[in-house]
Amino acid sequence: MTEKIYTTKKNGMLVMLGTIALLLLGLALVIFGAVCMENGAFQIGTVMLVLGICILCVGWIPFCGLKVIKPQEALVLTLFGNYKGTIREDGFYFVNPFCTAVNPAAQTKLAQSGETTATGSGLTLSTNGASASLDVPSKKISLKAMTLNNGRQKINDCLGNPVEIGIAVIWRVTDTAKAVFNVDNYKEYLSLQCDSALRNIVRVYPYDVAQGVDTTGDGNADEGSLRGSAEVVAERIKEEIQSKVLDAGLEILEARITYLAYAPEIASVMLQRQQASAIIDARKMIVDGAVGMVEMALDRLSEKQLVNLDEERKAAMVSNLLVVLCGNHDAQPIVNSGSLY
Repeated sequence: MTEKIYTTKKNGMLVMLGTIALLLLGLALVIFGAVCMENGAFQIGTVMLVLGICILCVGWIPFCGLKVIKPQEALVLTLFGNYKGTIREDGFYFVNPFCTAVNPAAQTKLAQSGETTATGSGLTLSTNGASASLDVPSKKISLKAMTLNNGRQKINDCLGNPVEIGIAVIWRVTDTAKAVFNVDNYKEYLSLQCDSALRNIVRVYPYDVAQGVDTTGDGNADEGSLRGSAEVVAERIKEEIQSKVLDAGLEILEARITYLAYAPEIASVMLQRQQASAIIDARKMIVDGAVGMVEMALDRLSEKQLVNLDEERKAAMVSNLLVVLCGNHDAQPIVNSGSLY
């Protein structure tokens, strides 16, 4: 199904004024016909009365063909089941009164979409303090960029760790015919495809950088991760969704990760693991620095020939320096006032 533009002029105002004039003419014929019959001109009065009643009975039909299209809106029209075309340009139109606007997703409201406020009209009835409202959904299709946020999902990453992740997808309708006729409900279809694409991409990546994990599919391990490669992951999610919704006439403009965390059941354990890793890295840096300082001290003492140390005293000096440099607390010096022997 390919979209085609409904060819018609913006003559809605002219038709509306002509229809109102026709109805006023019918009302006048009814009144004059009744007056003529009262004055004895039964034949002329009957003709005018019947003609006026016929005009009033069918004269309202052109009102059904008046359509108002706002900017960034479209109207898909069918005539007795046949697709006639789509009106995309804003204006006041008159179309075939028997044409029907089609939008199977008119009553579907996505949670965080721009359509949470319905675009339809409402009718409120009140009787004896009780009121009832009747919402009439609009059949117009919005061509604006809208946001879909399906909420958080719990998905296992490539290492089997459960993570919670949420995305926001910015999308719009590009082909109204495909959106209406190729799928049953293009909004629900988009929501389902977003969930599926998110699950397919997330299970390829680890939450954090892991050794020996190939996230690109080239056979070589890399450093891709959900936390460190958010832009790459979002781009892959966008491409995955776009490939699924192309037949529905939808375009994915952008996809962004809005929430990312370990699942609650393992969050505390993973936090301890990150803390342990940070402590190990810090200790490694401290030890590397301490070894370098000890080496430098021994080299300077040897160059200056301030003191000659045998291997045993060098080992004792290295031990003392490492204890001082690697300790968590300040050193407590001991002054030896006697002989070294």
